[in-house]
Amino acid sequence: LRRLGATYSRLSSPLQSRSSRNTYKYHIRPYSAMSKTIVTHNGTFHADEALAVFLLNLTPEFKDSQVVRTRDPAVIDRADIVVDVGAVYDPSRHRYDHHQAGFTETFDDVHHIKLSSAGLIYKHFGKDIIRGILGTNESLTNILYKKMYEQFIEGMDGIDNGVERFPADVKAKYSVSSDLSARVGYLNPRWNDPQPDTEAGFKKAVQLTGSEFLERLDYYGKAWLPARSIVEKAIIERKDVYKTGEIIVLSQYCPWRDHLCSLEAQMELNFILKYVVYQDSNGSWRVQCVPSGDSSFGNRRSLPKAWRGIRDAELSQISGIEGCIFVHATGFIGGNQTYDGAMQMAIFALNAPESETK
Repeated sequence: LRRLGATYSRLSSPLQSRSSRNTYKYHIRPYSAMSKTIVTHNGTFHADEALAVFLLNLTPEFKDSQVVRTRDPAVIDRADIVVDVGAVYDPSRHRYDHHQAGFTETFDDVHHIKLSSAGLIYKHFGKDIIRGILGTNESLTNILYKKMYEQFIEGMDGIDNGVERFPADVKAKYSVSSDLSARVGYLNPRWNDPQPDTEAGFKKAVQLTGSEFLERLDYYGKAWLPARSIVEKAIIERKDVYKTGEIIVLSQYCPWRDHLCSLEAQMELNFILKYVVYQDSNGSWRVQCVPSGDSSFGNRRSLPKAWRGIRDAELSQISGIEGCIFVHATGFIGGNQTYDGAMQMAIFALNAPESETK
């Protein structure tokens, strides 16, 4: 992140000049005739074009570019690259709008959400950006490229294109208004502001979306991705742990859920894994249920009903297993003072009647 500080600071405090009533220019560096120009629309802004501008400034080709916000066709036509305006999608000419009739571009054949300008720029420049920041090889870059799209970009694409998360007949149980797209929206001038200024807010939006992109990529590259090898090793050695191969033991705690689901599919294990055992930061041991999906609160097989919400000596007495610490009220996780105790809990749950583990 420090290595990108110069780029980031240029975006967060550009010099602004107004060249016409409807066109604004951001001189990311002192302007020269050799500077390239990024054009996006003026007026009310959204998260997608703010992030698109930030991402382009991470590329060697556009890192020193002048940012112009306008809807003037003549200015758009002269631009080196255009995002979220112009009604043209043509990568060969660096035109990346998604509002025009007939636009159907998605990230790939597996993902079905139409791309916003952020998704378009990420699709065409994302791998180079990831390699430039993290120095990853092709295989790791591809993993991070997909992960960042699914966990950071795709939701922005869906929101900007008006795609509902749920079917119309499903009512959400609570409201979410703190996602990145919503927070960018609040940076626009208020309807009753006597002197509305979208330019100041847009600069903040570029800073906000860009900083969160870098933070998320840093986490996935330096914390999430290294966990993959730990989970993979545990899956390979699963039958050394228990004969059915339905329990895995992590050599150390790490974020395992995403990797387990993808590695299980890659190895064609057909949802065989049920419990994950690992040591926690206090030196005790946990047994955690494998979720029924990578973003689900449900479990493939929960801990027994009779254990749920019970703690310590009472739990040890009920289960017949020494050293029990707790089982969560929902049955998704439990704890024991020792590795052997945690394994006994997992094996007992695995062999309990199915009616007791729902």
